[in-house]
Amino acid sequence: MSRIKIELPKSFVFETEIPVRISDINYGGHVGNDAILSIAHEARVRFLIQLGYTEFNIEGRSIIMTDAAVQYKSQSFYGEVLRIEIGIEDFQEHGCDFLYRVTEKDSRREVARIKTGIVFFDYGKGKISELPEQFRAKVLSLSTMDSPPSRE
Repeated sequence: MSRIKIELPKSFVFETEIPVRISDINYGGHVGNDAILSIAHEARVRFLIQLGYTEFNIEGRSIIMTDAAVQYKSQSFYGEVLRIEIGIEDFQEHGCDFLYRVTEKDSRREVARIKTGIVFFDYGKGKISELPEQFRAKVLSLSTMDSPPSRE
């Protein structure tokens, strides 16, 4: 069976640090597969806030995750601080892909690569809507920066 391989973007538009909580640890003593997606979700929310958005209001639209893939690179443990970098690619009519590189802050050991596909959604109409051009423009302006903004 072939394995998922997530290609990282050419540039990242945001980075943040998230400490591993005891509730992120599974019976194997390391960060669980469910927790790594939760950590990515937290990073995505922080990124949107930095742009002045929420998941329920991006230029009047909401977002819904349509798919997710995780490529695990190493274990992570309680007490470590994870650095999450976000890049956005593959803009389409209704959505785009968020790509995440997760590394342990001190050692810089890569922990995981994550891809989440999102579409924009109008809850009032109950249907998918177009990707807001203002959102695309903000993201693309960030990708031209020398280093991504961070939020601790």
